[in-house]
Amino acid sequence: MFEGVYTALITPFRDGEVDYPALAKLIERQVEGGVDGVVPCGSTGESATLSHEEHEQVIAFTVEKVNKRLKVIAGTGSNSTRETIKLTKFAGDHGADGALLIAPYYNKPTQDGLYAHFAAVAEGVALPQIVYNIPGRSAVNIAPETFGKLAKLENVVGAKESSGSMDQISHVIELGGPDFNVLSGDDSYTVPVLAIGGRGSISVISNLLPRQFGDLVRAGLKGDFAKAREKHYQLLPVMRALFLETNPICIKAALALTGLGSEELRLPMTRITDKTRVELKKTLEAAGVL
Repeated sequence: MFEGVYTALITPFRDGEVDYPALAKLIERQVEGGVDGVVPCGSTGESATLSHEEHEQVIAFTVEKVNKRLKVIAGTGSNSTRETIKLTKFAGDHGADGALLIAPYYNKPTQDGLYAHFAAVAEGVALPQIVYNIPGRSAVNIAPETFGKLAKLENVVGAKESSGSMDQISHVIELGGPDFNVLSGDDSYTVPVLAIGGRGSISVISNLLPRQFGDLVRAGLKGDFAKAREKHYQLLPVMRALFLETNPICIKAALALTGLGSEELRLPMTRITDKTRVELKKTLEAAGVL
């Protein structure tokens, strides 16, 4: 159902508020860049610092501006099951094509608790749902066996895997079955994930380089791994540079350096350090981005 490149959109801010004109420009850049879809209100979109009202507004705005030209997978996950159901229902009611559900963070539920959480959302909202595993942020890993159980639920259609373990990702693909789409949640892991049966990526770098990263993914999906590998190594220095500090600090700085946005973040996220800015700029210049 969901394959290809899905850009994990930043949320532009200006003077502390969501900058909707800048978000509209970013969306148009994604359309022109040929990505398959966009993901508003994920961790790259600083969803943890958006108010509930802003969260809903950003989703509705994105769906309206995309106007069915791309797919919209709305980030609607939370550490509260009730809140997750509410946000997911809002996304479905306002035209999103799917929802991205992060593992509940801070609560640190058991595997039974994780399954019960996602099952409750799947049963409560008739919208295709992608379960997002990122233990580095959520403090809990969704086990492959849990993914195998979730894949049997009608509305759970795939996974965004950011565990950093190719063994785990292989197991998730194996247990999920042929109709369960596993997407890489780490840009630098995209080629190996495609090689073992993954179906694409939810990407940070595509905010900046949608066409180039899309070429990598499309080559991999066609089985042209010589080309995918070539694109991987061309983009790898930029991929690394975008994670020199906590995401989305560096992608916002990169967009600002290229004249594509503001690097304003919301506390507790702070702007890129001078040392990292110099390194990021050098990398972008060497890659021909600047």
